[in-house]
Amino acid sequence: MDIKEKIHEMKKTILHLHLDGSLRPNTVQSWLCSEGACGVASVIKEKLMVSKDCQDLNQYLEKFDLPIRLLQTEEHIKQATFELYEDLAKQNVNYAEVRFAPSLHLNKGLSYSQIVESAISGLVEAKNKYPINGNLILCCMRGNDNTEQNLETIKIAKQYLGKGVCAIDLAGAEGLFPTKNFEYIFELAHKLNIPFTIHAGESDGPESIKSALKFGAKRIGHGIRCIENKKLMEELKSKKILLEICPTSNLQTQAVTGKYPLEEIYNSGILVSINTDNNTVSNTDIEQEYNLVLENTNLTFDDLIKMNKNAEEAIF
Repeated sequence: MDIKEKIHEMKKTILHLHLDGSLRPNTVQSWLCSEGACGVASVIKEKLMVSKDCQDLNQYLEKFDLPIRLLQTEEHIKQATFELYEDLAKQNVNYAEVRFAPSLHLNKGLSYSQIVESAISGLVEAKNKYPINGNLILCCMRGNDNTEQNLETIKIAKQYLGKGVCAIDLAGAEGLFPTKNFEYIFELAHKLNIPFTIHAGESDGPESIKSALKFGAKRIGHGIRCIENKKLMEELKSKKILLEICPTSNLQTQAVTGKYPLEEIYNSGILVSINTDNNTVSNTDIEQEYNLVLENTNLTFDDLIKMNKNAEEAIF
């Protein structure tokens, strides 16, 4: 059995994966056709997938405009969730935490409950059909004047906690809206006993990760820029904080310059897991990510097994 077959056969766990960044292009095309605006498949892919000359995270985030515009009905949210878990099951993923921001799906009058229940329904359907398990992470969003929406997201996460929802997150333009400005989210999460991860150390540096640790995060989304601060790396190691590393996405958003530091971070003893971030926007999948690691580092298949075990032990 060659290495690609071994990677495929391996039972995999994914902790960092965005629903709206992982829509099937043909599904998007069918949704557009139902609006009377079919479009050419290649053009649709261009709207959904980041180009090779992507400049930064803010440019990367532009690829979410069309998916979010289309994910405004219960049917579309349910279908998207089901199809993503179906795709994962076919890659021998046996557990995945999929995240999305309910506040981005209110444009056609859906309530927070309708949005979350639609995604849970798609997840349940996939679990009933395939040997896969999973949960949803609800994202609060960085931005101005959205405190009310973020508080509503926390409230709905509490309502569905243990019923398809397992945690909350903070996502969005990290460089424009520093992590330190959102302490209120995690103070409330602590009071309500809601687990959380935080996007940090992607487009913003070590200070963002420090804020996430101060708030009590047990996992960090990306966290790749910890490499810039050795003392911070020691803290991550000693506190056993897991980094949800997304190699292809980080390279596309130019989160780090020079050699990608996964190997150095892993060898330092920090807990690492490998993830896809956005299957469609990054034009990747978990098997491609594992192969990318093996082809561009000195890490081995046994290291991948260990990283996957890290992920299994860090599920919410």
